[in-house]
Formats: sequence, structure tokens, C-alpha cells
Amino acid sequence: MGSVGEPVVSPSTAPVRPSPFRYNSPLAQVSLIGLVCFCCPGMFNALSGMGGGGQVDHTAANNANTALYTTFAIFGVLGGGFYNLLGPRLTLFAGCSTYALYAGSFLYYNHYHHQLFAILAGAILGIGAGLLWAGQGAIMTSYPPPERKGTYISLFWAIFNMGGVIGGLIPFFLNYHRTDALSVNDGTYIAFMCFMAAGAFLSLGILPPSRVVRDNGTRATDVAYSNVSTEAVEILKLFADRRMLLIVPAAWASNFFYSYQFNNVNGLLFNLRTKGLNNVFYWGAQMVGSLAIGYVLDFSFRSRRTRGYVGITVVAVLGTAIWAGGLANQLRYTDGVWKDELDFKNSGADYAGPFVLYFSYGLLDAMFQSLCYWVIGALADDSQTLSRYSGFYKGVQSAGAAVAWQIDTHKVPLLSQLIVNWSLTTVSYPLLAVLVMLFVKEGNTGEDGASDYPKS
Repeated sequence: MGSVGEPVVSPSTAPVRPSPFRYNSPLAQVSLIGLVCFCCPGMFNALSGMGGGGQVDHTAANNANTALYTTFAIFGVLGGGFYNLLGPRLTLFAGCSTYALYAGSFLYYNHYHHQLFAILAGAILGIGAGLLWAGQGAIMTSYPPPERKGTYISLFWAIFNMGGVIGGLIPFFLNYHRTDALSVNDGTYIAFMCFMAAGAFLSLGILPPSRVVRDNGTRATDVAYSNVSTEAVEILKLFADRRMLLIVPAAWASNFFYSYQFNNVNGLLFNLRTKGLNNVFYWGAQMVGSLAIGYVLDFSFRSRRTRGYVGITVVAVLGTAIWAGGLANQLRYTDGVWKDELDFKNSGADYAGPFVLYFSYGLLDAMFQSLCYWVIGALADDSQTLSRYSGFYKGVQSAGAAVAWQIDTHKVPLLSQLIVNWSLTTVSYPLLAVLVMLFVKEGNTGEDGASDYPKS
């Protein structure tokens, strides 16, 4: 095959550019992992976004989420090692298989109101989620060509969050006429379980990096499977790695605000059917936010570092404005009591402000996390290293979430929760800028020194 710059001699000798829609292309594989996450964590997000897992009493969901994020914090860090030992298919299938059990535990809770099953299912899901997200992070950051990582991260985030959109429609339609109901019906949980089971089977279609061919003919990094001792040593090294230490505040903050937003904004301010509708727009806003920041991070300037600085600035300015709006709204119910639940049909103008705020929270979440993944993807190029980096990020993120769900369980004042969330995200921005300045290289070479275009 000739190079891109060669003249065309005849139709028979013209170079054939491989189709991006091939099954072994980065586009197809990133889209597939997006569909897997659409079905599994996407539906989980829709379930959590209703506040209390769809239950009027948030205690069971808070305790289940604490168990979930505690084990997730451990297996998120270890997940990169499992990915390097088992490969993508086994790692992802094992992780995805735990999601339906979690949704089923709330179906059980709907009838018996015993939270032990939900807590155990949450702990098991934390193990599975650690495996899934470490594998997802490695695929999303190592399969695409380096100059388009932001675009592929945005594509993944859009497909993944479509799961939250569809998942929000499920409780909206199934509970539409139950305007006085406090908890969602059985059909809602059964629908979630069906999607989650489908996601587990879809994960078997993911290809290993050695079989993924980019559009320019190069392959994603071909890495031999690792061994336990190597992975143990490499994972321990992460805790002394300056790159990972600089990203700790952003990782801790990136799921910390969910308990506040889901339970104390959507969960407190709106009635049951409106919570489902709000989630449609919350996760829809994530799609918009990820695509917008992906464009900035890939196309705004020639310099990779400059794109990083601009992306951080955009997210910082927008985040400051949104949290300021959240503060203005929170001052309306500092005691944590909202007297009249808002309904999208009957509350008129009173519904508009809180709805826009909740939509904006979704927008910021996607932009913040897409930015973090772009920075991680710019630190290295091979799937082994990026699986460890992604696992570390998810582990720290989950440790923060475990603390946040218990903060809500212990009824910490909502104004204090908001201020802590705002402060954590604000501290993250200058540290991400330092990370870009010190460790993100210009051109096509990652921090690990490997070329972004390995020989096929």
C-alpha cells in the first residue's frame, strides 16, 4: 500500500483507506464499549438519579452505594491489573454481570424492605464496576488515534449517557399516572435488569488491542498479557506517581457530588414522574457537554497543551457559574425541606429554575469527567499503562463517592454539602493545569515515550 501523499496512478494501484466502520476499527470498538456502558452503568445512573434508587426512604440506597463505592475504590485501582491479566472480554463480562443483581435487589426491597440484600448487591457491583471501568478507560484512551482522543471520549460519553436518557424515560412512562406514588413500580426495576443483562452479552464483542486497526493502518498497542507480580508492583507505583497524585482531587470530586445532586436536588424538589423526566434531560445534557468539550480538546488549537489549558478554563468558568446557581437555589431550603414537590405539568414557572439547574449539573459532570479522561489519555498511549491510570482514577473517584453517600446518610446540612462539592471541583482546575504543563507532551509522543503511531 502506498502512503497518503502518493499520487494516484490508476484505480487498480490507488491506496485503499480502510473504512472507519469496520468491526475492528477504533470507531466501532469505542461505539461498542459505549453501548455496553449504555446498558449497564447508564441504567444504573438512571436508577440512582431518581434519588434513593427510586425509594422514598434513601437509607437503603445510601448504604448500598456506600458498600458499592467502597469495594469499587479497591477494585477500581486493581481493575487495570485484572485487565492486563485477563484481557478486555473476560474483564468486561465479569464486571457487567454484576449490574442486574443490583437492580434486582431493589425489586426485592420493593416487597420486603430488607436492605441487607441491597447492601450485599452493592458491594458485589462495586467489584464489577471496578473491572468494567478500568477496561473501559483503557479502550477509550488507547484504541483511538492520539490526535482524536477527545473526539472518541465524547463519542463514548454520548452513547453511554443515552443509557441514562432511555433509563430516565422508563420510570417516567411506567409511573406517569402514579402522581401520588412514593416508590417506583416493579416493572421499572425489571426493565433495568433486562438492559443490564444485554450489556453483559454485548461486552463479549470487544476485541483485544492487537486486533484493532486504525484508519491509517496502524494498530492499537499490541501488549502481551501481564502477570500478577508485575501488576502488583506497577499498581503500587501509582501511589507515588506525581501524575496520579495531581489528578487525585479531580478524581475524588468527580463522583462526590452525585449524592447531593440526585438525593437532595432531584430527590427532594420533584415528584416521582418528574424525577424520571429530569433524568432524561440530565443525561441528555451530558451528551451535549461531552461533545462540546471534546471539540475544544481536539480542534480548538494546534498545540495539545493549549487545548488542554483552554479546556480547563472553559470547564472552570462554567463550573463556577453553575455552582453559584446551585448556591442560590440551595438557600431556598437550607433546612433540607422542600414543602411542595414540583411537577413538570402543574408547577409552571416554579419548575423552570430548579429544572435548568439540574440540567446544568449534568452538563458540568460530563465536561469535567471528559476533561479528566482526556488528560489521562494524553499521559500515555499503550493500553497497559492507561488501564492502570484509568483504574487509579476510578478507584479514587469511588472512594470519594463512598464518603459522599455516607455524608448524606448522616444528614450533613445541604448547604455544607454544596460548599464542599464546589470547593473540590475548584481546587482541581489549577492542579489539572499543572499536570498538563508538566506531563502532556506536544506532538505524537505520550509521557511514557511510546510513539502514538506504532508500527503495524
